[in-house]
Amino acid sequence: MANPTKMEFLIEPMTPADWPQVAAIYRQGIDDGDSTFETSVPSQQVWDELHLPICRLIVRSDEKVLGWAALSAVSRRQCYRGVAEVSVYVAREARGQGIGKALLDRIIKDSEVEGIWTLQGATFEENTASLRLQEGCGFRIVGRRERIGQLNGRWRTTVLTERRSKKVGGE
Repeated sequence: MANPTKMEFLIEPMTPADWPQVAAIYRQGIDDGDSTFETSVPSQQVWDELHLPICRLIVRSDEKVLGWAALSAVSRRQCYRGVAEVSVYVAREARGQGIGKALLDRIIKDSEVEGIWTLQGATFEENTASLRLQEGCGFRIVGRRERIGQLNGRWRTTVLTERRSKKVGGE
């Protein structure tokens, strides 16, 4: 049965004031166990250093942040300046409402404006919702890293995905 009430939300640039809610959503992803190898939320300063200053987005409904997306550089080498790893996190209570798709669609568009030609992901194989979302937004599976790392004493496999822009990087 379709959800009879459509959730209203806005996608906005992330600001430092959003950090407490962004961190809480990240904590949920960590606690759920299928989003990241991280086991604790970094400080705002460390998170800021790990993510590109461009394309930091939040979804807001009223004053509540329901999800966020950000990019990380894959390398400091100049030849990879247009390649970034994408992260999308949605609050538990807001999942299944189209927020992840809205964030991923928007970060794709914004990243192309910023000259990013390839977005990539490394997703736990059990996170099928994220893999379906990526596929629906034009990502393709390019490989698997079997038993690449341990999380809470359990070996985990990641699925590597990428989306190549049709607008940037073809020249």
